[in-house]
Parts: sequence; structure tokens; C-alpha cells
Amino acid sequence: MNLHEYQSKRVFARCGIPVPSGEVATTPGAVRDIAVRLGGPVVVKSQVLVGGRGKAGGIKLAKNADEAEQRADEILGMKIKGLTVKKVLVDPAADIRKEIYLGAVLDRGIRRVVLMASSEGGVDIEEVAATAPDKIIKVAAHPFLGLKPHQARILADGIGLPKELTNDFIKIAQNLYQVFVNVDASLAEINPLVITGENKLLALDGKISIDDNALFRHPELAEMRDPDEEDASEREANRYGLSYIHLDGEIGCMVNGAGLAMATMDIVKLYGGEPANFLDIGGGAQADKVAAALRIILSDSRVKAVLINIFGGITRCDEVARGVLEAIGSLDVRVPFVVRLVGTNEEEGRQILAEANLITATSLADAAEKAVAAAKGELK
Repeated sequence: MNLHEYQSKRVFARCGIPVPSGEVATTPGAVRDIAVRLGGPVVVKSQVLVGGRGKAGGIKLAKNADEAEQRADEILGMKIKGLTVKKVLVDPAADIRKEIYLGAVLDRGIRRVVLMASSEGGVDIEEVAATAPDKIIKVAAHPFLGLKPHQARILADGIGLPKELTNDFIKIAQNLYQVFVNVDASLAEINPLVITGENKLLALDGKISIDDNALFRHPELAEMRDPDEEDASEREANRYGLSYIHLDGEIGCMVNGAGLAMATMDIVKLYGGEPANFLDIGGGAQADKVAAALRIILSDSRVKAVLINIFGGITRCDEVARGVLEAIGSLDVRVPFVVRLVGTNEEEGRQILAEANLITATSLADAAEKAVAAAKGELK
């Protein structure tokens, strides 16, 4: 789950990271009122969960309240990468002397939270990594001791930070690490962290991505989820506790287990098809959950065939079969189904499907080959 900039900066502020004293508005008039309260020049920033807002015209400087209202009128309602701007953040304009990047991310290879800093702030860190990798300084925090001061000092020295700002930078880096841990993040970044004309450090922009699997521990963060920014199918899947990611192919996949789902997608591609989604129904899925999963898959008009691959351990194959038939009975199904059931009660499950005249498969390779052929209209 991704937080908006204004939400991320509020989380930063609670952990002692200096941020501008901005406010959020949904109308040009409200933007004007905020600008009057702040006084002086302001920045009106679109709040959508995509990058490149500035290049798209979604971030504008205003010299006074009247101009802020005008800029808000230009930004609100505009589309940025397909998303409609419904709210803006109004921040006091900062006197920027230098832009820095500072971020925390989970490095699965070394199983550590890694803090990264770069003197090239204000641009995508991926771009810096591609064009000037030597300008990214990294340190790995200890899983029990956290980020120590000497490690943050390594980052500060590596990016050439002025010595008089080192202690402030160390506090910000340690606080960012604490944010990462506190909210179970997969990413927490400040881009840019700026040196102002008053020689202070200020987090002008922020981004936090939270591990969905940890949201049960953070109900206050789960409430920040913006449904307008999410794919409708992914939102529906979340309601049923399904792991679903929308893709661009033509073969809908329903599988139990993330590893098996990845393998299923791979073998679909091996046989010349393209998966339309990643969907893991998890262990112990009952018929109603299976039916919900299939409704989500079939809501994608590009799906030309559905491949169901179930390994029945906790999940019973006969329950899956009943869920499949329940979904078919309640939906206007116009695409072929290919089903592979192996494991607990597989014979019962196959019998249920055979009576409904569905296409069955004995192996994953057989299932993928049949699904690809069915999507192409070649299955006899």
C-alpha cells in the first residue's frame, strides 16, 4: 500500500523529521484560504500515486493566495498517467540551495534494511543508479542495533554534506530508519531532502510503501488507503483477502500459493501465452472465495481463457470445484476454463468438473498448453 506525499510527510513529522507546514485541500477556494494562512509564496502539489507529477504540470509555484487559487483550479481535475487529481497539498515555498536523496529499502539479498543517500536529489533514484551509480552511498542497518550514528555519518560524508549539517542529517537518517521499521515499510524515501537558504535540512517530498501483509498491525495506516488510486479488481480482491495483481495478458490464472502462481505464469509464457493476472487464493479457500476470485478474473474483458491450477493440501479440490461451478452459474461466462486439480479430494473435484463438461488437465504443462490453445480458439 502506497501513501500519498502528504500522508508520508505526516508520518515523518511524528518521528521527528522536519517537513514543511503544508495542508491538503480539494477545492481552489480552500487552497486560497491555506495560502492566506501560510503567507508568502506557496507550492501547489497534486496528490496522486504516480511519479512525474512535476513534468506533467501537477506541481506549480504561486506567489500569493490569488495565484495559488488559480494554480489549484488548473491542477484539480487534471489527469496524470490516467489518475484524476482530486486533492492538492499546499506547502510554503522553500528556498532551496541543494537537493539530496535519502531512502530506506529492504535488501532481500542481504536481509537487511539498507539506507541510501545521493547528492543527486530531486530525480528518480533509478535514473541515478543507471547514469551515475557511484553517486549512491549505501549502508546496511543492523537488524537488532538499527542504524548507528557512524553509519549515517558515512552517508553524510559520502554525499559531501556540509560538516555543520552532519548531526542534523544523522538524526534524520536514524528517524527515517525508525519510520521504516515502525510502519513495516518496504520503502521510505525523502526526495528531495533539501538544504535551505537558512542552512537547514527539510524533507520537501516523501514516499512510503507499506507491506500489505502487515496492515493488520496498523489499522490507522490502513485507513489511509485511497481506493480511488487502486485498480478496481485489486480493491475487490483485497476485500476477499486475495493476493491479486492485474497484468496485460489474455489468460486468467487462479492458483493457490504464491510460488505455484509464479510457476503457472512462467509455464503459460513458455507455451506462448500471456498471463492476465497473478492471483493467489491462499490455503483453505472455500467455495465463496473461489467464486469471488473467478468473478474478478472474468471482469477483465481481455481474458480469453481461464487456467485454474490447484494443489490441494489445506485447500480441498472438491471445494474449489464447487466454487468454480458457483461462479459459472452466477456469471455470464463466455470463455473456456481449463482446470488442473491435484491433492486432497482431487477425485471428487474432477468428478464435479467432469459432470459440468469443463476442460481438465493432468499436469501443469498439459493445463498451460490447453489454456493457450483455448485462448487462441484452437482447442478442439
